[in-house]
Amino acid sequence: MPELPEVEGVVRALAPNIEGKSILEATLSETVCEAHRQGKQCIVKNMEPADFERKMRGMTVKKLSRRAKYIFFDLEKNNETFLMVNHLGMTGAWFIVQHENEILEEKFRNHIHAKFSLSTGELLIFSDIRRFGEFRLLGTIDEHPPLLQMAPEPFDDQALDYFLEKCGLPKYKNKPIKEVIMDGQVISGCGNIYATEALFRAGVHPARKAGRISKKRKIDLFEAIKNVLSEGIEMGGSTISDYRNINGEAGGMQHRLKMYGKKVCPNCSAKTKSMIIAGRTSVYCPKCQH
Repeated sequence: MPELPEVEGVVRALAPNIEGKSILEATLSETVCEAHRQGKQCIVKNMEPADFERKMRGMTVKKLSRRAKYIFFDLEKNNETFLMVNHLGMTGAWFIVQHENEILEEKFRNHIHAKFSLSTGELLIFSDIRRFGEFRLLGTIDEHPPLLQMAPEPFDDQALDYFLEKCGLPKYKNKPIKEVIMDGQVISGCGNIYATEALFRAGVHPARKAGRISKKRKIDLFEAIKNVLSEGIEMGGSTISDYRNINGEAGGMQHRLKMYGKKVCPNCSAKTKSMIIAGRTSVYCPKCQH
């Protein structure tokens, strides 16, 4: 699933191509529409597909930004402001093309679920192979309370103090630290890949309880998280499985990963081990992480 660096890469690539442009038409796939007829909120949440298409028609994209793992589309229509929140899910990808046949990878071309015709002639396309991505069209962010519970951005000045405070709460202190740092209410945007890397860089065992880690080691871990996320942004994210930047472009962070998916520790040459934490496979070095 795309994490903070991947989503940041999409926003940076997409923003200059769509900001200031208007949406002439919005069309959802028959797959999405049929799912809704069957009572399943596929892709579009809390709104009927026809209503979403109608409301998106005539919107102007004022600004694109990222918050945690979400893409925020600040929209305006008839002097009224809206917010469309997009989550890429596991396999969501954006394309800006003149025609959908320009999407080179067949797996993305065959799973187009939203098309937005722009005022400048391009098509803004959202493809999602597994259909776990989502759109929420809101008046304000308050209309979807979970968005208000997100932790500060890891790069914000208050993020470290917030992280240390959360780790000390009864809700978190007895949980494995890997589970804690993947919780978006503790740290924004850190998922399995970057949590694995940060724990390795900080020498912290993924199963160690948060309450049994010293303040100094927590600070070191937080700095490792910030550093690995920054590196991921610089490298355009990690292209593992189906993640793509816009128009199918791959990232390069996967070539710098030291622990995620590795069989041997790059530091001590010990065989790595793995365990399941919070439903995700956690790879670690039994000698370097404790």
